[in-house]
Amino acid sequence: MTPLFKKFLGINWILMLTMAGLLTFGVYSIFNASSFRESQDLALKWRQQITWIGIGLPFLFGAALIDYKWVRWACWPMYLAGIGGLIYLHLFGVEINGNKNWINIGGLSMQPSQFAIMSGIVMLAVVFGELPRMAAVFRRPWLRIVIGGMLAGIPAAMVIKEDLGSGLVWGPVFLSMMLVGSIPFRYIITLILSALCVMPLLYFFILKDYQQERIDQTWYLLTNQPEKVDTRGHGWVPNFVQTAVASAGFEGKGPLSEKAPDQRSIHRMFYPEAEAFSDYIFSVICEEFGFRGSVLLLSGLALLLLQGVFIAFYSRDQVGRLIVVGVVTMFFAHTFQNAGMNLCMLPVIGLPMPFISYGGTFMIVTLFLMGMMQSVWVHRNISSVKKRTSGGCEIRDEDEDD
Repeated sequence: MTPLFKKFLGINWILMLTMAGLLTFGVYSIFNASSFRESQDLALKWRQQITWIGIGLPFLFGAALIDYKWVRWACWPMYLAGIGGLIYLHLFGVEINGNKNWINIGGLSMQPSQFAIMSGIVMLAVVFGELPRMAAVFRRPWLRIVIGGMLAGIPAAMVIKEDLGSGLVWGPVFLSMMLVGSIPFRYIITLILSALCVMPLLYFFILKDYQQERIDQTWYLLTNQPEKVDTRGHGWVPNFVQTAVASAGFEGKGPLSEKAPDQRSIHRMFYPEAEAFSDYIFSVICEEFGFRGSVLLLSGLALLLLQGVFIAFYSRDQVGRLIVVGVVTMFFAHTFQNAGMNLCMLPVIGLPMPFISYGGTFMIVTLFLMGMMQSVWVHRNISSVKKRTSGGCEIRDEDEDD
């Protein structure tokens, strides 16, 4: 049996089955949200999603079967490539629905912010997990916080002005990796309190008018002030999203709303055509599959995240543990925000739901990060101490943390 085949057999297949179930349900949900559209391009989005999954699978298996220790030397090229993509976005980006977060390369639209967060997770894993081993000076918590904060803050600042959702993901990812990276609680609490103090300044001086309006409309809905909801402006979609979820009941209206033909399908009539299968896919699932369908979906995502935490516990070193924690936190942040905004409990900031929402760039990045998690699992039993001989003497290369 070849080593490569042994690695293939060592993949966490329970995690793979969970992921496959979510991907299948995601494709079916996109079919329900788009197949009735008159535009052929929109009606076939579910097929395009299958294509993106097929493109992403080689990245998943490639990342899973290669030892993740390559991140030690590849983190800087990946990080600089992510920054380069964001610079290109600011210079030549395409604005869609008020957000300038897309670039066109070879006829394909891509989101550099997704590649930036992927490379940022790898870079922060090396900063918090590897730097203390390289030199004693990096064992000082404040120094690692400064270095990690600069590395995370630069791309976050470049993204947050145009794409608020993708920029805010950096916050929970950075905090969770600090927590696992042996940063004392007093530093983490200080950073959280400082961020809370800065948030009003961010709202009034950094966010654009339409971003502030989205936050205001969500607040009006939460505090039961319907007279202030602008149903002809930024409150249009949240108002109908709330109606769609509330009218679904326990069983929902059925796939393609077949169970309740006498009830109007809210997402078919009032949702933006290009966003029903991406940003608002969770509310489509709530309307058609009801409370039980939405709970089943969230339970599947929770199961996947819990398996990620399980893998982190079995990591052979701190770098692998940090990679898994960063990926799990990113998936959780996307799920929490997407479900929250579809339930009108959080502002609409356009974060896709992992494995469910339509998206090419995000799907490839998601599958690659799943491959990184699998790599940590596959290589968990590889000895951390390598031996080599020189002149008849045994020399031990301490390759990992004890």
